This record gives sequence, structure tokens and C-alpha cells, in this order.
Amino acid sequence: MSDTIIQAAALILPLIFAIVFHEVAHGLMARTLGDPTAEEQGRLSLNPIKHVDPVGTVFLPGLLALFHLPVFGWAKPVPVVASRLRHPRRDMMLVGAAGPGSNLIMAAIAAVALGLAVGRAGELQDPTTLLGFFQLNLFNFISINVFLALFNLLPIPPFDGSHIVEGLLPERMAQGYAKFRTVGMLIPIFLIIVLPYLIPGFSVTKYLIAPVEWAIGWYARLAALVAGV
Repeated sequence: MSDTIIQAAALILPLIFAIVFHEVAHGLMARTLGDPTAEEQGRLSLNPIKHVDPVGTVFLPGLLALFHLPVFGWAKPVPVVASRLRHPRRDMMLVGAAGPGSNLIMAAIAAVALGLAVGRAGELQDPTTLLGFFQLNLFNFISINVFLALFNLLPIPPFDGSHIVEGLLPERMAQGYAKFRTVGMLIPIFLIIVLPYLIPGFSVTKYLIAPVEWAIGWYARLAALVAGV
């Protein structure tokens, strides 16, 4: 198996799992808080097919990668009906935080698993071996989950962070802020893809590099602690 295929597989598999658990976490939190819409529509499933958006998950990321542009995409959002929640303003904040929160928890679980895998072998193995491939998947799973968590916490509608901001704003301001959500993914696409293309050097995601690296460093310390190195 070529190195390119190994590296691609070790990215695709962790990405799928991270996205699926992220979306299911939203639905589980909504159900806990009174809205069973996701469950009613069969979206509380770990089947990746149920969460794939043909445009956002497949077409757009592939097109951006082909033209060497920043890769950006999205999964099919789990349906949440705010009016069915017991306390809509507060509960939408919790539903929004559940996705990124699940990513950070999964990163911690992966760090423990990586520590056990490294401790058992005594060191990181070559990715062409089964254990080495498993270790690489775990490391990528940590990195992808951390990035997904922090990226989705950006206060840009319709990202999860926007639900948290909306819940913290006074009600009148929150209503105005929520109107930006009606344009869907156009705002993120403009900020993350179009503006950097028009203004060389401009990048929203570059501000995530330092916190992502900082967080990954703590997960690496956890893995090292478990491994006993």
C-alpha cells in the first residue's frame, strides 16, 4: 500500500467519525432538552451516509482541494426545532455547545488510546504496519477533533458558536444576529474562501492555528502520561 493511500485513509476515517459524532451529539442534547426531532427523522445514527451533504461534504471540499484552495465543508445539520426545547434560548446554547464538546471529549479518549498503543509498543510504529496505522489514525483523530471543535465555536452564523453568542445577547440584538443565519453557509464561504482569494494574506482560520496547536499539545501530554514516557 502506497504512503499516499495510507495517509489519505488515516485522515478520511478519523474525519468521518469526528463529524458523525459531532452531529449526533447535537441531536442527543436536543432530545435531552425536549426536542426529539432528530430522533424522529432517524438522524441519531452513527451511519455516515445519514450525515453526508452531497455539496458540503463531497463536492465543495473536493473542488477546493483540486484548485489548491483552503479546504472547507460541512455535514448535513441535525434538525433541531428551538420551539420544542423547554427553554429555547438557553437550550440552543447547550445544543450548539454539544457538538464541539463531544469533539473535545473524543480527542481525550483518543489521546488515552494513543498512549496505550504507544506504551504497548514502546514507541510510534511505522504507519505501514497495522499498529502504526492505528496510531496514526488516533493522532489524526485528536487533531481533527480539536480543529472541528474550535472551528465550529467561531461566532459566525450558522456555526455552533453563533448559537452561543445568540443566547448571550439581549433578545432584541439576538433576533437581529439570528437573521444572518438565513443566508446559510454564504457568510463562512465568503470569509474563509472568497476574502483570502481577493486579499492575499487574509485568513480567518490562521487565528485558530495557535489555540489548536496549544490544545493538541495538552492532548499529547495526556497520551505521553498514559504511555509512561
